[in-house]
This record gives sequence, structure tokens and C-alpha cells, in this order.
Amino acid sequence: MDLGLKDRVYVVTGATRGLGFAAARELTADGARVVLTGRDAKRAADAAAELGPNAVGVAADNSDPDVAARLVATARDRFGRFDGVLISVGGPPPGTAAGNTDEQWTAAFETVFLGAVRLARAAAAELGEGGVIGFVLSGSVHEPIPGLTISNGLRPGLAGFAKSLSVELGPRGIRVVGLLPARIDTDRVRELDALSGDADAARAGHESRIPLRRYGTPPEFGRTAAFLLSPAASYLTGVMLPVDGGARHGF
Repeated sequence: MDLGLKDRVYVVTGATRGLGFAAARELTADGARVVLTGRDAKRAADAAAELGPNAVGVAADNSDPDVAARLVATARDRFGRFDGVLISVGGPPPGTAAGNTDEQWTAAFETVFLGAVRLARAAAAELGEGGVIGFVLSGSVHEPIPGLTISNGLRPGLAGFAKSLSVELGPRGIRVVGLLPARIDTDRVRELDALSGDADAARAGHESRIPLRRYGTPPEFGRTAAFLLSPAASYLTGVMLPVDGGARHGF
């Protein structure tokens, strides 16, 4: 299938590693051009270099109010157009409802929630018909994950924002989609498994509850993201797609 990605231009945030990088890799592999971001300038440049001439790396912090406009401008300046954004941010710190501090909540709100909202609003103002705004969220949108209270509080709110945005932008031909990864084999998930004190046992326990009996791979997530962002998914909007090997059993 031709996804129609050739020469389309996307901004992918939080893309120096993990799920964001996996998505950027699959987009460029199918002919798209990507502005990828990370907080560290060298890591962003190195990630872009790994993907080749159709990628450029930019140091950016999602909590910076000016970053959204700068990224859209970079896409237009470097590649001549702007077709969409995939908003991916690092996970907030683990912790309990009683244990997480006000400072941790505030920092996560600025980066995970408000930063994503700003990026989406900036993209919406610049996109035309056929544009797309994607959010990398979490399975916690549907069911809280033990030990990740801040994520449990913020991700469902972003899903609600994305749903509202899809209704507002639909008449303009702009789509809004969300991806809900669960146990994808990334550094972040391995770090979470290690918090139990026995990473191997934690992984085995999670895998036993996944119908496919394994963790997903970053390329599997990346290919799903590339499809949702592509013109091939032109009649999908407002959808929150689990990428979880069947771990979510509800409808």
C-alpha cells in the first residue's frame, strides 16, 4: 500500500529516542520529511543524522511557549511545507497520589499537557485540508497504571482535548488522532519494569496478561503512527487507537 507520505512534512516532538524516534523513522522511510525535536541539541542532531537528509533535528522543550511557532516555521523554512505534527513527550515521573509533589505535578502539566495543547493549537492555525495532528498518549487514558499517578491524571485530559479538537477541525478537513501505547519495548518501559526490583519478573507478568504474549517493538508502533498520520487514514479522526497487543479488553 502506498500511504501517500512522499514529500509530506511533519513535526515529531520527543523524537530523539523511543516512540517518537520510531515514528520519525517510519515516516522518513516512506518518503516523508521530518522536523524532530528533543531537549538536547546534540541528541536531536544525531537522531536526524541517523534518519538521513529528510530529517532535521531541533532542540526544543515543549514547555516553552514559543516553541510551537518555531517548529512550524522550521518545517516551512527547511522543507517548504507543513502537513502535520505528532506530539510525543517523555513520561512524567512515577509515584503515588500521596507521594508526588506539587512541583512534579506543575512541571509535568507544563510539558505533558499545556505544551501539547500549545503545539496542537499552533499546528491547527497553520494546517490546511488534509493536515493531521497526532498525540502519543497512553493506555492510562482508559485505565490507570499503578505507580504512574501523574500520567494517569494528565493523559485522559489530553485525550479529551484531542476529541474536542477533532470536532472543531473536522469541517476544515484536518484530522486529530491519538495513539495509546502500552508495553512497547522502550527504555522508558524497561525503566518502569525495573522499579519493581525484578525487571524480568515484571516483564513476564505483563506479558502473561497480553493476548499476544509479548511486548510490542518500537517499529510496530512507528508503522502504526505513520499510517494514522498518512493520507491513507484520511477518514479516521477523533480515534484513540490502542497499540497494546490486545491488552485492553474493553470495547
